[in-house]
Amino acid sequence: MSWGNIALKRIATLAAGGTPSVDEPNYWSEGDDGYAWSAISDMSSVDAVTATGRRISEDGLRSARIKVGEPGTILFSMYASLGHTAWLEVPAAWNQAILGLRADQWTDARFLRYSLVAMRQGLAELARSSTQANLNAEQVGNLPISRPPLDEQRRIADFLDAETTLINGLTEQRSRQRELLEEMKQSVTDHAIAYLNNCRRPRLGYLARVRTGVTVDGSRQQAEVSRPYLRVANVQVGYLDLKEVAEMDVPRTTAAASRLRTGDVLMTEGGDLDKLGRGTVWRDEIADCLHQNHVFAVRPDGDDLVPEYLALLTRASFARCYFESTGNKTTNLASTSSSKIRDFRIPVPDVSTQWSIVKQIDARLAEVEQFDGLIGRQIALLAERREALITAAVTGQIDVTTARGVDV
Repeated sequence: MSWGNIALKRIATLAAGGTPSVDEPNYWSEGDDGYAWSAISDMSSVDAVTATGRRISEDGLRSARIKVGEPGTILFSMYASLGHTAWLEVPAAWNQAILGLRADQWTDARFLRYSLVAMRQGLAELARSSTQANLNAEQVGNLPISRPPLDEQRRIADFLDAETTLINGLTEQRSRQRELLEEMKQSVTDHAIAYLNNCRRPRLGYLARVRTGVTVDGSRQQAEVSRPYLRVANVQVGYLDLKEVAEMDVPRTTAAASRLRTGDVLMTEGGDLDKLGRGTVWRDEIADCLHQNHVFAVRPDGDDLVPEYLALLTRASFARCYFESTGNKTTNLASTSSSKIRDFRIPVPDVSTQWSIVKQIDARLAEVEQFDGLIGRQIALLAERREALITAAVTGQIDVTTARGVDV
C-alpha cells in the first residue's frame, strides 16, 4: 500500500508554549491552584502527562501569551529529548520547548502520534544545533505525514494499540526481572558476609587513609601540567565508566600528591542517597589519573585490608544503611564526608577469608550479570520490534488486517 504525504500543519493545529518570568511569584501557583504547566521533564519519559512539577497562574498565562490545552492534545518535544510525544490527560499549558498538536476531523489522533513516533529517529537531521538537537515550529509543521483514509487510520491505530500494549507488557516483565536481579546482587553480598557478625569491627580510619581529591577550579594559579581526573559520574556501583574522562590543569606538586594508585577504593561523596559511599577499586586504568574532591580515594594501610573486599562491603545492606542514615540530605541530593567514611565500621576477618569472600561473591555476581545481559538484550529487541512494527504499519508496508504476529 502507498499513501501520499501531507504536511503536519495541514492536518493538525500546532500550539506553541511559553514560560513566564520565574522571578515573578504572581505568575506561578502553589498546590492545586492555577493550571498545570508542562516542561520537557514532565513529558519526556512518559506516554501520558497526568501531573506537572509546576503550576501557572492566570497572570502567568497572560504574561507568556499562552493558553491551556485540552486533554487529548499530543505534546511534541522540540528540544532535548527531540521528537518524544506524550498524551496530555489533564488541562495544561506547556513551555516553549514543546508543541501541542490537535488532529483535524479527517485524522485519527492515535494514528498521528504513531506516525510521529515512527519518524523520531530521523528528526536529528532536521536539528538546527550541533550541540543540542532542537527543532522549531516551522520545521515540525512541515514534517511529511502519510494519511490513508480515516477508516484505515483507525484500523492501523487499533492494531498498534493492541500490539504495542503486548510488547509494553513483555518489556515491563523483563524490567521487573532486572529489578529482581538487582535485589539478588544485594542478597549475594549480604549472604556471603552474614557469618562475620562475630568479627572485630574497627573504624575504617584505623585501616586506611581517606584521601580527598582536587577541587576543580578554573582560576587555579601556577597550573603546570594537564592530568585526567575522575568525577562522580565515572564511579559507578562495582565498575568505572571511563567513556568520558575530563582533564584539569594543576601544579606538578598537586598532580604528584593526588595521583591515584592501584588498589585505591574510590567512594563517592554526593549524589542520590542510595549511591553514597559506593566503592570501586582503581586498577590504574588511566596513567597519572587524579580524582575530583567529590570522589574519595580510600587507601588501605598495610596488608590487613583487601581493597576488593572493602569495595564489596560498600554494597552490603549494613553499609547502605550506614551511609543513608548518616548522609546529609537536601531536596534532590545527599552527601557524605571523609570523617563519616573513616567512622564506618567494617567486619575484618583474616586476609585469606577476605579473598575467599571476594572470589565467592565475584563468581555469583558474574552469573547474575550474565542473566542481566540476556534480559537487557531481550528488552532491546522488544524496543526494535515495537519501532519496526509502528513504522511498517503507518507507512503501509504491512496490511494490518492480516499482520498480527507478522515478522517485520
